[in-house]
Amino acid sequence: MSLSTLEKLTILTDAAKYDAACTSSGVDRPNVPGQLGNAVSYGLCHSFAADGRCISLLKVLFTNSCIYNCKYCVNRCSNDTPRAAFTPRELAELTIAFYRRNYIEGLFLSSGILRSPDYTCEQLIETLRLLRQEYHFGGYIHVKAIPGADSALITRLGLLADRMSVNIELPSESGLQKLAPNKTKSSILKPMGLISGRIAENKRDLALYKHAPAFAPAGQSTQMIIGATPDSDLQILRLTEGLYKKYKLKRVFFSAYVPVSDSALLPPMGTKPPLLREHRLYQADWLLRFYGFSASEILDDASPSFDPLLDPKCCWAIRHMELFPIDVNRAEYALLLRVPGIGVKSAKRIITARRESSLSFEGLKRLGVVLKRAQYFITCSGKMMPGLRVTQEGVFRALTEPSPRDPLDTGEQLSFFDTPPARLSWENTPTTSLLSDTVSKGGFSA
Repeated sequence: MSLSTLEKLTILTDAAKYDAACTSSGVDRPNVPGQLGNAVSYGLCHSFAADGRCISLLKVLFTNSCIYNCKYCVNRCSNDTPRAAFTPRELAELTIAFYRRNYIEGLFLSSGILRSPDYTCEQLIETLRLLRQEYHFGGYIHVKAIPGADSALITRLGLLADRMSVNIELPSESGLQKLAPNKTKSSILKPMGLISGRIAENKRDLALYKHAPAFAPAGQSTQMIIGATPDSDLQILRLTEGLYKKYKLKRVFFSAYVPVSDSALLPPMGTKPPLLREHRLYQADWLLRFYGFSASEILDDASPSFDPLLDPKCCWAIRHMELFPIDVNRAEYALLLRVPGIGVKSAKRIITARRESSLSFEGLKRLGVVLKRAQYFITCSGKMMPGLRVTQEGVFRALTEPSPRDPLDTGEQLSFFDTPPARLSWENTPTTSLLSDTVSKGGFSA
C-alpha cells in the first residue's frame, strides 16, 4: 500500500528525533534575488536567535528503511516498525512548501541505508540538487554523510550542503563491533577525513578564486551515543578531544541512549537515559573548545567519571586550590578562564575594564561575573570578599548546596515529618565520585 506524503512525513520525522541537530548554522549567506531563503548564523531546530526569534528547520530522514542491524537503533532492519521513503522530488517540494509557509528556514537531512551506501548517497544528492538548482533554495542545509559511500559522491554532497556530519556512533571500536557489526571504525573515519581535507582545500581555493564553489562552508560535526556501552567519561572525552584536533570539527554532539531494544548487550528497556551525564559531557566539551582545557586536566585514570554534584570546571578548581585565589586586576586571560563563574565574555570584559581602573567585587558583578561561584577563587587588589573564609571542604559544600533548579532535586512535596537530608561531606562525597559506569579499557582514538 502506497503512503501519502503526510503519512511519510509523520513516520520519517519521528524516526529522525534521535539525531542531535540543535546548533547554530555557522554560515552567513544573505538572500539573493531569484533565490528562496537565506542561511544566517543563528541557532536552528527550535533554537533562539540573539533577538529572541525562534527559528527552526525540517529534521527528517529520507528513509527509515535500512539494510543494517545496529542494535541501538530504532530503525534497524530487524525492528518491526512502519517503513517509508521519500522520492527526491517529494522531499524537495515538501521543504519548499514548508519554507513558503514560514514553517522552517532550513533542512536537516539524514537517512537509513537503502539498498547500498552509494545508492542512498545518490538519492540525497538528487534531493539537494533539486533544492539548490531547480528551486533555487538558498537556506541552510545540514546533511548526514553516508559512511561507506564513494568519495566522489560525498564530495558532490558537500558542494550542495552547508554543513555535513558523520556519526561516530559509539565511543569505542569494541562497542561498534558488538552493537553495529555492519559498521567499522575505518568506514566512519574515512569520510570524516575526506570532508575535513576538502574543507581545508576549499578554503585555499576561495582565497585564490572568489567565486570558487563552496564545500560545506559551515564545517562538519559528529554525534556519539552515551550510555549504550560501558565506556568511561574519560574515554569519551579523550576521543572528543582527538576528533577536534585531527578533523577540525565544529561540534561533537552527545546523545543519551534511550532504550529501544531488548538486546542483552544494551541497558534494559525502561532504563532512564543518562541525561545528567550527557549534560556534564557538554560542559566538558565547552571547556575543551573555549576555555583552553585538555581532557587529561578534566578527568584522569584515577577519576574517569564526572562528579554528579559539581560541574567539571568547579571540580578542577577545587582540586587545584593551590592556584587560587588570583587577583582579577593582574591575572592573565588564560587564568581568568579557569575561575568558576567567569566565562569567555566576562573574562574579556575584565581585561578591557581593568585598563581604566581597578576592579571591585561590585564591578565584577556588573561585568557579568557569577560571584556566587567566583568569590572563592579571586581577590580584588589582593583582598578577598569581606567576611569570606575559604577551605577546600567549605568551598565544596557551598558549591553543592541544593538550589531550586538543582538537576538532582526530586521535586517532592516537603513535610514536617520528613527526616532532614544529611549534610554533604567532603570525606564521603569526593568531587570525583564515580557514576555507575564500568570502565572499558578498549576504544579507538581519532
